[in-house]
Amino acid sequence: MPKAHSNKASAVKPAYVVTGPTSGMGRVAALTLAKRGTVVLVGRDRQKLDDLQALIIGRRGRAVSVLCDLSDIASARRAAREIIALQLPIVGLLNNAGVQNPSATKTLAGFDMTFATNHLGPFALTDTLLPHLHDGANVLFVGSATEDPERGPAKRAGFRGGRYISAEASARGEWAPGGATRPGYDAYATSKQCSIVTAMALARENPRLHINALEPGIMFNTGLHANAGVAFQVLTRVLAPLLAPFIKVLSTPRRAARVATRIMLDQSGKTGVYYDESGQPMTGSTLVRDPDFAARVIAESRTFLSGISA
Repeated sequence: MPKAHSNKASAVKPAYVVTGPTSGMGRVAALTLAKRGTVVLVGRDRQKLDDLQALIIGRRGRAVSVLCDLSDIASARRAAREIIALQLPIVGLLNNAGVQNPSATKTLAGFDMTFATNHLGPFALTDTLLPHLHDGANVLFVGSATEDPERGPAKRAGFRGGRYISAEASARGEWAPGGATRPGYDAYATSKQCSIVTAMALARENPRLHINALEPGIMFNTGLHANAGVAFQVLTRVLAPLLAPFIKVLSTPRRAARVATRIMLDQSGKTGVYYDESGQPMTGSTLVRDPDFAARVIAESRTFLSGISA
């Protein structure tokens, strides 16, 4: 098990767990939350984790880094146990890490990379951590409006909504008919739909906690699109920040992090809410609003994960 790195007296203040904290929205959110308490940085790149931890400590903050590859279920579970062993007063969990692969990519275990990273790994991590969170803790899942087949901007981009069959089928990279023609789109939309309904179902299961989901807006210039072509990355890095103020669904890491941290720090007790890119409640697809579908997704996810040894 990787050894956690921390600075002294980290348990004095409340703690916030952030996955995918080394770039984009996650990085900005981690730096912001570090002003409020200890931040547990959960990511797969040890050097980037150490660099961010050093930056936070240099700013007189407190940070702990935990190595974790969310596409690997055993790694997600080990990370959860390591976080629990720190015995920190965890009052927030931001499930931010995610990937959008342009093609069908498999993990070493043979699972669809996108579905494993965006849903199965975060689900395993969260389900293990939930009993150890403080009463009233805020848990936030980052979703995506690409899950909604009627969402205009997503349709124009080529998405056809979530194509969920079952957790097992999704892990194999199999999607319901009628999906997108572009490789990787169905995997991404389905994985994010599962993230949103997981938040809704867990909120009903855990009334002592506040569990919500967020559509952060379209952010082209983030690590989410690290597998896209160089030309695409350069173009969007220049244009996206310029267009964001004029197009509602576009956002930037700083703007999205501002919304995410506001939800993470909210003490009003709101739970089971799906927020849009401006922090206002939104409805999402018909399936996202269906409690029976949400219950089926988490039941099937738990059953599937129970067959994977830690």
